[in-house]
Amino acid sequence: MSDQVVQIVNPDGKSPVLLVCEHASYAIPDDLNGLGLTAQEAISHVAWDPGAMATATLLSQALDARLIASRISRLVYDANRPPEAPDAIPARSEQTHIAGNVDLSAADRSERVTRYYTPFRDALAAQVAARPAPVIVTIHSFTPVYNGKERHVEIGVLHDADTRLADAMLAEAARFTDLQVERNAPYGPEDGVTHTLLEHAIRWGHPNVMLEIRNDLIADAQGQARIAAILKPWLTAALSALKVAA
Repeated sequence: MSDQVVQIVNPDGKSPVLLVCEHASYAIPDDLNGLGLTAQEAISHVAWDPGAMATATLLSQALDARLIASRISRLVYDANRPPEAPDAIPARSEQTHIAGNVDLSAADRSERVTRYYTPFRDALAAQVAARPAPVIVTIHSFTPVYNGKERHVEIGVLHDADTRLADAMLAEAARFTDLQVERNAPYGPEDGVTHTLLEHAIRWGHPNVMLEIRNDLIADAQGQARIAAILKPWLTAALSALKVAA
């Protein structure tokens, strides 16, 4: 089951950086009948983070870093949410109604956790434990327009209580990009988006950061290559400032 839920790219990567892409896929298992979504809704940004996996894969190659990704749509189960979070299995995302997630019983929710969250959590925990001093970097994308409101931030550098790597990246940002970079934008820890960081990094003292990239910047191969080429030296410089060799 775990290989149906989790993808590990470059499993022999030597970098201490461990890349994570929780919203890499829009795949919905056949037995869930598409969650009642239209074909358009099922591949829209509410179902996954467009461009994030492709960008993370390029960064994995550039850094020689391992990458752990979910193979399942976040509408089936959001791998960046704990089981108790209401939006771990959302009934609505923005204006999209997810009929297949409405009025789930406790047993239904528990089955989703067992099938989709637990294998991902365990695989990621094993990868973290396999390195003596891992650095966790999660890669996400966000829509340029959210609930009708334009977003001008282009790359968000997100953190929870441990600000070390985020601080270092923000301090180095102007050396590597003229894109609009902001702290804890367009989301922050108050939005419940730092579960992976809390569960797999902060509780163990590992440096960590969550990177949110506006998805119009990584909508095609050229954009993905451009952003990966920015992130690689930028992240390397930030780690060097923390006395970590990338």
